[in-house]
Amino acid sequence: MKRLLFYSGLIVNLFLFLGCSNPEETAENTGNSEEQPFSAAYLEGNPPEEIIDEPDYDSSENLESVTESRSNAITNAVEKANPAIVSIAVTSSRNYQSSQEEFFRFFFGEPPREHSSMGSGFLISEDGLVVTNQHVVGRNPNDIIISTTDGESYDAELIGSDELTDIALLRIQSDHVFPFLEFSDSDEIIVGEWSIALGNPFGLFNDGKPTVTVGVVSAINRDFRPDPNNPRTYIDMIQTDAAINRGNSGGPLLNSNGEVIGINTFIYTGGTSSGFVGLGFAIPSNRVEKIISQLLTSGSVVLDYDPGMEFTSMTEQLVYRYRLPYVSGLLVTSVNRNGPAYECGIMPGDIIVRIGEERVSSKMHAMALLREYEEGDHMYIELLRDGELYQTEMALRQKVTVE
Repeated sequence: MKRLLFYSGLIVNLFLFLGCSNPEETAENTGNSEEQPFSAAYLEGNPPEEIIDEPDYDSSENLESVTESRSNAITNAVEKANPAIVSIAVTSSRNYQSSQEEFFRFFFGEPPREHSSMGSGFLISEDGLVVTNQHVVGRNPNDIIISTTDGESYDAELIGSDELTDIALLRIQSDHVFPFLEFSDSDEIIVGEWSIALGNPFGLFNDGKPTVTVGVVSAINRDFRPDPNNPRTYIDMIQTDAAINRGNSGGPLLNSNGEVIGINTFIYTGGTSSGFVGLGFAIPSNRVEKIISQLLTSGSVVLDYDPGMEFTSMTEQLVYRYRLPYVSGLLVTSVNRNGPAYECGIMPGDIIVRIGEERVSSKMHAMALLREYEEGDHMYIELLRDGELYQTEMALRQKVTVE
């Protein structure tokens, strides 16, 4: 009897199981005659109303979008500036350095040797004015050839140069209308902003396109004390880590707007090598504009005021001969009684040790400092007289002529 009841219960459970798993009944209960795919959403009783197919993938449109995204402020600045970059090739006569060379030249009439150099520059006007470094063109160039990015080459003339600030101004001898770059205000430079160097390193301009390197403005107002063997004085220089190498000299340093913030001039290696180590320096644009305006007018750079005194660099010979203090500075040799120096109390024999906030190291350094002032300015001067330190202020003006 117990066995019969067991089998009867088993049969009832089997019919119940088969009835619950009937697909037709399941479809009727859900209101859908088609079997639905498994989804976690169904477990919560919220099946999606409609399954939307994904759109077809268009690789060409995606490629175009990626290409457009590669354009940025730097690529735009380079595209804007490229046509105004030039390569400069200079041929000059090399001076004889040894007595043996001079001997053979004197007796055998050997012609002077020619020296060739190459650098960079950039156009600043549509009529062909080109700015570069003075050390690119030298003191007395024989021939200057300028090559542009469109593959053309032109003869150029030297309008003027200033060895002290290492700036030169050239003019292309052509009636062609040239693209040119504009200067920005170097006083507005932000440390850390993009800096773009363009030029002709190692003569790679032969393919018609300048080389581009990118970095940031690492620092501003970097001063380099004059080297007795080098008359050039570099003040308020822009420091950048954009790679600058041999041949880049004279090329522009740009901001991200494609405007000139300086002229790439030299690198500092720290004695580690002869190559770039991340320390490049450029002459700020405001100084460049000031110098080239004078070069364009007169071919040389002169002060627009008369300090009314003459001076020379302190040397060991002067110290021993006149028993002067052993300090670096300027020995005042003469003073004009009608000039500003006399009016502020400066006398012959005084030793000027400071102009403005700068410690003076040589006559060339002093001339660079004096160029920072204009007629009507007041210049602070610190000097030594009989072992005592004095301060005075000079009102800069033109010399008054007394008849």
